Formats: sequence, C-alpha cells, structure tokens
Amino acid sequence: MSPTCAAAARLLIADDQPDLLDALKLLLKSEAIDVRAVTSPEAALAELRSAAFDLLLMDLNYTGDTTSGREGIDLLSRAQAIDPLLPVVVMTGWGSVDLAVEAMRRGVRDFVQKPWDNAQLVATLRHEIDEGRARRRRDHAEQRDIVEARHIQRRLLPQQIPQIDGWELAASWQPAAGVGGDCFDAIRFGPSRLGVSIADVVGKGIPAALLMSNLQAAVRAFASDAIEPGALCERVNRVLFGHIAEGRFISFFYCLLDAAEGTLTYANAGHYPPVVVRADGTVERLDEGGTVLGVFEDVTYAQGRVTVGAGDRIVFYTDGLTEARNADDEEYGDARLIAAAVQHRACSAPALHARVMDAVTTFADGKFQDDSTLIVLAADS
Repeated sequence: MSPTCAAAARLLIADDQPDLLDALKLLLKSEAIDVRAVTSPEAALAELRSAAFDLLLMDLNYTGDTTSGREGIDLLSRAQAIDPLLPVVVMTGWGSVDLAVEAMRRGVRDFVQKPWDNAQLVATLRHEIDEGRARRRRDHAEQRDIVEARHIQRRLLPQQIPQIDGWELAASWQPAAGVGGDCFDAIRFGPSRLGVSIADVVGKGIPAALLMSNLQAAVRAFASDAIEPGALCERVNRVLFGHIAEGRFISFFYCLLDAAEGTLTYANAGHYPPVVVRADGTVERLDEGGTVLGVFEDVTYAQGRVTVGAGDRIVFYTDGLTEARNADDEEYGDARLIAAAVQHRACSAPALHARVMDAVTTFADGKFQDDSTLIVLAADS
C-alpha cells in the first residue's frame, strides 16, 4: 500500500529491543511523525500489508539471528515486494557497517549507527520521508501519463482489420510496461488494393502518443490508391518536420498491395525491413527507401516493388520483438524471427502470426522491454 499526502508522516519501526523502540517513540513524539513499532520481521510485514507508511526504519538483526543480518535482508526484500516505493533506513551497530552497505546495494536509502545522534537521526528520517513522498508523486503522475498515452495509442489502432480478395491480414500490438511508440494501420482501397503501414516513434509517454496521432492523421490524409508509397513518405515527412521536437524521429514503412496485379510497392523510411517469405522458403527484405521521418525537411524516398503471389507471406515487425531478451540477456534478433516465419510459412496469416508471437514470448519468458507490433499479410495458396 502507498500512503496518502497526509500532514503527519507514518513511520514503521522494526527492532527486537523494546527499550530502543520506546526511546525512538519518545524522540519522535514531538516531530509530527505517527510511529508504529513492531519487534519482529513477521509483524513488520503484516503492518505493511494492512496499512500505508512513508518510511520503514528497521534493524538488520533479530532474536533468531543476532549477527549475520539474514533476517533483516530477507525482511528488506519482502518489504520491497509489498511496496516497491517505500523508503527504507536501516539501523546498525559499529561492527556491522559492511552489512548496512550490503543492504544499501539492495535498495536501502540510508543507514544510522547505534547509538545514534538524535538530531542527525531526525534529519535523516525527515529527508527520506520527503524524498519518498516526492518519488510517489512523480510515480503517480507518470502512471497517469501512461494511462492517458495508452488510451491515445489504442484509439489509433484499426478497430477492424480490413481484408481484400485473395489475401489475409493479421496484426497485433502488445504493450510493454511503459509506453512505447509503436503504431500500425491498414487502409482498403477497393476490392483488390490495400495500404499497410507500421511505425515506431522514438520517445515514450504522452509526447510519443501525440506524435503517433499526428503521423496517423498525415498518413490518412495523403494515402490513396493514386499516390505512390515514396511520394507519401515525402509528404508525411514534410508535415512532421515542422511539428516534431528536436531529438525525436519516426521509423516508418508504407506499402501498397495490388492483389489483381500481384505486386507490392513500398517505401521504407528507416524502419526494420519487413520480409517476404516465399512459398519455397526463400526470403526477401524490403529495404528500399530512405532515412527516418522528421529529421530533414526535404528527403527523397526510393521506392521498391516486388511481385507477390500464391503462398507468399509478408511479415512486418518492430524492434520490441527482435530486442526481446531471455534470461541470459540475449536478444531474440532478426534471424530467429525470420526463421520462425519460414518454418511456419504454410500457416494462415492468423496462425503464422500466433506461431511467431509464441516463439518470441517463450524465448523472453513473456517479458518485453518495449512495445511489440507484428503484422502478417498472407496470399492464398
């Protein structure tokens, strides 16, 4: 639980010496600090589960273990699991300073030595309480931003995935813990033409979400079956250049599928190249284009064109997939993603999409550091 911004600070003290607890309560009585004192780690954990505190002041040694600090270190980790933002200050004797330093490596904010100086102890507690409250306010504001940015981001995604004759499209966006900058779109132009875009905005939070909104509005304003992908990238880039903050940019890919002609025309603005997986298992990267959007005002984007037909699969993705890491801190990487797509190329678009996502999720144990977007466009066999 986390404390509210009440005037009186709430302090939990854990120590197995009743005389010491009485001395601390007497000292802090005149400091407008509401003190709750307990004599065991189990009692401290029970208090943390049932009430909100501004600070935990704790000893590292208890009656069951008077020298090693094992009980204190265990209490620290379990308290952090209950309230990750709770500031912790430890009390230690002169002979256990090394143990206090070890506790600080594990997230303790400060330590005080027994016997303590009253003025210094009070100053330390006040400082950590104030800092802890400030951290909670910042965290609360960041969480509000994340919720709002996620709301914006979800509204930008297609509510329905358009389909065209002879092809099947499957797409998903998987958010990470924070707010990344992934977005995608699909626009149908008649029964046999489909525009598909995927992008990754550098930045997070509300600014990234608003930039995504501007990107989608520009793409939707310019996209038609009459404008080529290279020209669309140039127009969108000019619009974004005048409205993008310094240091921000967008990687972007846009393609136009003509199912009747069996062609895919595209332009790649600095995005991870999508891949065409042929029915025979060969792979072609779609890397023709130019630099990312929003950095330079006048940019010309080269345009690529490939023939596509029965059994071909086109896989689009963002770096949240390729940069997903396993327990050994190894990235999933392009090679594994492409290999998974090749292995399951006979699947339908939804099934191939599910197989690739399952492969990445298993590799990373479901822990993604960034937003992950995957699109599969599949021609009927």
